[in-house]
Amino acid sequence: MFHKDGLEPIVRELDRLGVHLYSTGGTQEYIEGLGVKVTPVEDLTTYPSILGGRVKTLHPKVFGGILGRRDLESDVAELEEYAIPPIDLVIVDLYPFEATVGATTSAVPASGQAQPAVTEADIIEKIDIGGISLIRAAAKNHHDVVIVPARDHYPEMLRMLQEQKGSTTLPQRKTLAAAAFSVSSRYDSAIHAWFSGERTHVLRYGENPHQTGSFRGDLHGFFEQLNGKEPSYNNLLDLDAAVELIDDLASICTVTPSKAEVPFAILKHNNACGAAVRPSLKEAWHAALAGDPVSAFGGVLITTGRIDKTTAEAIDGLFFELIAAPAYDDDALEILRKKKNRMILRRKPAVRTNTKVRTALNGLLTEASDAVVASPASMRTTTTKAPSAKDLTDLVFASILVKHTKSNAIVLAKNNQLLGSGTGQTSRVDALEQAIAKAVKFNFDLHGAVMASDAFFPFPDCVEIAHNAGITAVVHPGGSIRDQDSIDFCNAHGMAMAITGTRHFKH
Repeated sequence: MFHKDGLEPIVRELDRLGVHLYSTGGTQEYIEGLGVKVTPVEDLTTYPSILGGRVKTLHPKVFGGILGRRDLESDVAELEEYAIPPIDLVIVDLYPFEATVGATTSAVPASGQAQPAVTEADIIEKIDIGGISLIRAAAKNHHDVVIVPARDHYPEMLRMLQEQKGSTTLPQRKTLAAAAFSVSSRYDSAIHAWFSGERTHVLRYGENPHQTGSFRGDLHGFFEQLNGKEPSYNNLLDLDAAVELIDDLASICTVTPSKAEVPFAILKHNNACGAAVRPSLKEAWHAALAGDPVSAFGGVLITTGRIDKTTAEAIDGLFFELIAAPAYDDDALEILRKKKNRMILRRKPAVRTNTKVRTALNGLLTEASDAVVASPASMRTTTTKAPSAKDLTDLVFASILVKHTKSNAIVLAKNNQLLGSGTGQTSRVDALEQAIAKAVKFNFDLHGAVMASDAFFPFPDCVEIAHNAGITAVVHPGGSIRDQDSIDFCNAHGMAMAITGTRHFKH
């Protein structure tokens, strides 16, 4: 057993119940240190621990005692013939393979080159053989044997020992067996990932400091890190959302000798709090920041443009966690690197996966990525008044932003600039009112602005609120049985409405 923390109360309870204990190496010494009697596995097998500890428990007297079926006469007879004692409880804590792999990179210094913390040989030695075999054997024979496959299950085992006086039920053993195969599956998957070039990186923590977190994959395959500490769990989620948003915004930018446009976005908690498309990077930055300079504090910055010195000087005044761009001028990097913890990433030409995966109810949900990007051609006018060319440009821009905003979502935009958004609300009216309040707070004039919704309007209340705020054009997927109510309101008040036919829920 690698980790011994949490083991003492179980050992003492087993001893109190008169259970005969077998153990190896360091765990044996730990138990003896508690003043509890334990038999070395070597005494059972008559073989010492060999090959530097690689072989300790791999022996018929150990695995026979675990796998022997108590209700099968031939198994019982063989156990007696070969003097193999039945083993009723197996407790294992595997070598920390994932943690060892995660320690192969430390915080990235200014050079951008990660420093190896452990060797490949260290990683290989953390591939547990005996422990994983014990887990699988005990789980297979759960009809007769209890398996505790990791220290996370110590409290559960202790409770059963104390409340049930050392006995367990078949459903309890089956539940632990399922947990054991989950541990085994994850462990083997991590090893496979490492051998195939996919790495498991142990992160500082998960969404919150009390949660553990890791990233499985090529952490540096998408970006080259030029400065700062390793990205956190939340940084990576923000970065994933940022990449998807900026790529969609880039797809609508005009890049010709006579006209060039570049997008800039600022994200917080996976939502854009600022975004704009402008002829120059510095202009795009200032327009994006104006969208919500308060929320931008501590955010994630992303663009498809090359960061130059003047833009770096402009953004350097803001505290932000991370910036990602395809290129940086040397003098821009010099400015940005002055803050040693600031994460600076250079984007590589990697291709994003077209599948989304997330966990739910102890299972996996998969879906195709939302690859639909709004365009003027995707918008069907439903009102007497058609959107102007300027309206259409803003409606496309707003549609892209609302696609990448948590539902229920509303986005208000004008002149290819985010003016305000309502994010993650349980009511679409609430989302709109939040978006308007944001825009007003930062002194935006909503007259002539447009509104985009991630789903249809079941009632005309949203278009009425938008009209009263000065908004003149609206886009939504359509599909409500009461679409006509919203269309009628727009016609009566000189508003333009377009329908895309594509909903963009984001949970």
